[in-house]
Amino acid sequence: MSSPSGRPSRRQVLAGLTGVLALPVLAACSSEDPLADQAGNADGKNYIAGDGSVLELAVEDRPEPTDFTAPLFSGEEITASDWRGTPVVLNFWYAACAPCRVEAPDLQALNEEFADEVQFYGVNVRDTIGTAEAFERNFGITYPSFEDRNGKVLLAMTDYVPPQAVPTTIVLDRAGRVSARVLGIAEHSTLRSLIQTVVAESA
Repeated sequence: MSSPSGRPSRRQVLAGLTGVLALPVLAACSSEDPLADQAGNADGKNYIAGDGSVLELAVEDRPEPTDFTAPLFSGEEITASDWRGTPVVLNFWYAACAPCRVEAPDLQALNEEFADEVQFYGVNVRDTIGTAEAFERNFGITYPSFEDRNGKVLLAMTDYVPPQAVPTTIVLDRAGRVSARVLGIAEHSTLRSLIQTVVAESA
């Protein structure tokens, strides 16, 4: 049952997360897309790129800053509000997800390119630390990932990330607001352009 605001209830989100954990490979698509209604109002910036749909939100259409506290695989607790002033890229993934493996080299390349301007984080929705670290070694991933098997980050981002859409990549602006979202494989040139948009914006 939906909440009075029309957003998915906690029970619905956790049920969706169960679906994520049960499926070994997902094509990153969902019929219950909470941002779908905004796509037509985002300054004409809704378009298709690579294997996934891309939604870019004009500054005036962006939602309130996101906030959560969750652990990295290292055990460090991270609070999203600490990112204020720095653009952030969040990539939802798990090791057996075929599209996640395809996009991993491009994500790492962009992480290196924007190392002085943007913070990258993975959000791993399924794996133990050993499995996640093996994936990161295999693809040379150097940015940290949240251990999110309990769905804490996914739940905090449920307005923007359909529960069964893995991979999904979110770009947050300097204020912590969602600037763009990629459902499916984050194609290198497209994600680079979305990142450049928030880097160029003032705080």
